[in-house]
Amino acid sequence: MTHTAFFGDGNHAFALTPELILELERKTGAGIGALCMRVPDGHFRHAELVEIIRLSLIGGGSTPKEAAALADTYAAKRPLIESFPIATAVLQAVWSGAPAQA
Repeated sequence: MTHTAFFGDGNHAFALTPELILELERKTGAGIGALCMRVPDGHFRHAELVEIIRLSLIGGGSTPKEAAALADTYAAKRPLIESFPIATAVLQAVWSGAPAQA
């Protein structure tokens, strides 16, 4: 399931493929189930949000270089309120097949 949202400089597609889920688990040291349950409840590390954004940008079609630049500029260095809803929607799409309704 792909989630589309305004992020940083425009609308971007976000998706976590099975391969990217494995990479997310490797990078964060947490299972996807744990991330899906605790991140929406506000129990996360900053680096986890940045990785969710970066990897889901790649899954949405951005090149790894573009995704890294976007995540560094607009997730790592901006207020959490800007990246948290996107990361949560991406995880919700993994969990249920569709992002949570606002």
